[in-house]
Amino acid sequence: MKSQLATMLAMQHRMNQRVHPDWIAQEFAWYRALWLECGELVDHFGYKWWKKQVPDLEQVRLEVVDIWHFGMSMLLDGRSPDDIAGELLAALPADIPSMTVLDAAEALASRALAERRFDVVCFFSLMHAAGMRFADLYEAYIGKNVLNFFRQDHGYQDGSYHKIWSGREDNEHLLEILAGLDSRAEDFSNRVYQALAARYAAIPERRGDARPVWPR
Repeated sequence: MKSQLATMLAMQHRMNQRVHPDWIAQEFAWYRALWLECGELVDHFGYKWWKKQVPDLEQVRLEVVDIWHFGMSMLLDGRSPDDIAGELLAALPADIPSMTVLDAAEALASRALAERRFDVVCFFSLMHAAGMRFADLYEAYIGKNVLNFFRQDHGYQDGSYHKIWSGREDNEHLLEILAGLDSRAEDFSNRVYQALAARYAAIPERRGDARPVWPR
């Protein structure tokens, strides 16, 4: 688990560097993105007692992964990913508190709002409440990290990239790709990128737009 945590922290650092080479010194408001993602998660789960709602657990789990991106960004402070991973494991209790999805999301958001910090215990409570194992988080995070690089490679910052392909959001394509790949493979991230690139190139208006594969 420690090596997987360190891998994800290192990948997040590289993603943040892609957005800004000196991203740590910029002191971006990661805590704000975190609590807003918690709000989006609550909306997908459903909280309106005055109408019939069915929790969209697939979207809830995607929000958990997005929250993890911002949480790790708050933890990264120039120390090595391995050191931070060790501290994370040391901070986790033997038994993660059992909470409902809504309670865990609200507890995580409240820490971010009031204390501007990422509460790792609340996060893992939320992950478990959403029915995710650590292995699920790892696979989904790797996939979403690769998708974020794919977006950057295809014009996300200048606005030329569109998240909807053939009537479906790129996240949906990613989920299908992950379901057909072995996350234990050494070149897992490369396979995810190549599969995304193949689908994107197959869209009629994108044909002929060759892009580099992961990793470059």
